[in-house]
Amino acid sequence: METRDKDHLEFPKAVPYEEGSGPRNMVVLLLDSLNRHMLGAYGSGEFETPNLDRFAARSLRFTRHYSASLPCMPARHDLLCGSWDFLWRPWGSIELWENNITQDLRMTGVASQLITDHPHLFETGGENYHTDFSAWDYLRGHEGDPWKTRPDPSWVGTPALPAASGIFRRGYDDSRTYFREEADFPGPKTMAAAAEWLDHNAGAHERFFLFVDEFDPHEPFDTPEPWTFKYHDQRDQELMIWPPYGTNPVGSGALTETQAVQLRANYGAKLSMIDHWLGRVLDAVDRNGLWNDTAVVLCTDHGHYLGEHGGAFGKPGLPVYNTLGHIPLLISWPGAAPGLCDALTTMVDIHATIADLFGAKPRHRTHGKSLRPLLDGRVDSVREWVLQGYFGREVNVVDLDGKYVRTTPDGPFPLSMWSNRWSTMPVHALPRFGLPKPDDHAYLDRMPGSDVPVIRQPLTEETYGSHPFATARSVSDAHLLFDAADVEETEDIAGSAREAHYTELLRHALTEVDAPDEQLQRLGLAASGAPG
Repeated sequence: METRDKDHLEFPKAVPYEEGSGPRNMVVLLLDSLNRHMLGAYGSGEFETPNLDRFAARSLRFTRHYSASLPCMPARHDLLCGSWDFLWRPWGSIELWENNITQDLRMTGVASQLITDHPHLFETGGENYHTDFSAWDYLRGHEGDPWKTRPDPSWVGTPALPAASGIFRRGYDDSRTYFREEADFPGPKTMAAAAEWLDHNAGAHERFFLFVDEFDPHEPFDTPEPWTFKYHDQRDQELMIWPPYGTNPVGSGALTETQAVQLRANYGAKLSMIDHWLGRVLDAVDRNGLWNDTAVVLCTDHGHYLGEHGGAFGKPGLPVYNTLGHIPLLISWPGAAPGLCDALTTMVDIHATIADLFGAKPRHRTHGKSLRPLLDGRVDSVREWVLQGYFGREVNVVDLDGKYVRTTPDGPFPLSMWSNRWSTMPVHALPRFGLPKPDDHAYLDRMPGSDVPVIRQPLTEETYGSHPFATARSVSDAHLLFDAADVEETEDIAGSAREAHYTELLRHALTEVDAPDEQLQRLGLAASGAPG
């Protein structure tokens, strides 16, 4: 007992960096809702992204990178905890049986820093992802951040133009009235803080990990001049900064065609503005000579519909098409030549790469594959399939030849939520809109690879209907299958001979990750009479 107590009181010592063992440090830059098909690095000329292009020119550009758990916080759980979330719960904080990668880095003495303007990291459902970083910096005022309780009554010097309201009022509607210049907007503040951190910390630590979680270009699509009218000239129209979430808002009358054009342009303005400020971070890497010993990763959580697939906007109840799920990944890795990488990858693989680089050893079940063998040129692939989806909706399986979208033929049930923290995406404007507490149907179970008891709550139509994601249930009532060459996913080949392969691949993948039996049952993949 005395030895155990003494060990617990000793702070982990930094593991010395060994020259020639790979990059000394890592920077991960996450830009939220970054549409791959709108980036110059992936062949688009719609919007200007010179600094993303600049970074891509020195990086490996991954062509087959996919989101897995959606949306925002589930994707960050993939990155920071390394395990797919969406088969067990909808959206939540770090659970008792797992830990943030930064806790593992702490055990090896790596200095870690979070710089972010992402409000979900500081509210119920995401409130403990920042706590194991060595330090963190939260730049206030984005989206739903409750930073101010009223608008600035003076509006003196405010560059923000009057804007149309969204479907409900958010914290940003008050916060934007306090910005005095472009540098006061959350995205620019975050990038400036990241550049300053690099200037102050380069060379000060044996090794460091910097995570910049930037919420731009996520809505609100609000920018000051000269960005506001960069891609449209609707100066006589209301400024649209809050996109509706719907499968066809123009068709339903929620948007006019003119407003839809402006919203897409305003996303582009937000993208170009944050690209401009990203240049500050790249400049800091330049002037501190970090490219030779620091891996730099640029990624996103998912895309954002802006009129694709029949006129969809936001993240509505559609299957996860490529617009949302086929995402960019750029990695500058010391010693790796710039170019293309066609290997199949996903967000949990970034977690595995961080752990591999720093010699960290996660103590819970993870699903990632380290990208180091790809980056070092030792292999051409690290995985054969990726699982993808939202909790309670379809489950996709992706391989190099195609994507299979498996819907639930008899509705979302049986379905259970597995959690000891019991949180989900909050909707501040609708305080009665949330997740019911566990009831008498709940019981204790175990997550795969864990001996920690977990509350497993079977959901019903009544309880699931109170869940924030329930209003976005998919409209798909049939399985879908797309060939990998069909990037726009216009030709559904479900029902062809190829579907049998993907049915078995999905069953195999779910079994490999020890997904709940009820997932196979609800997807129509369980053997007859198998338990739920």
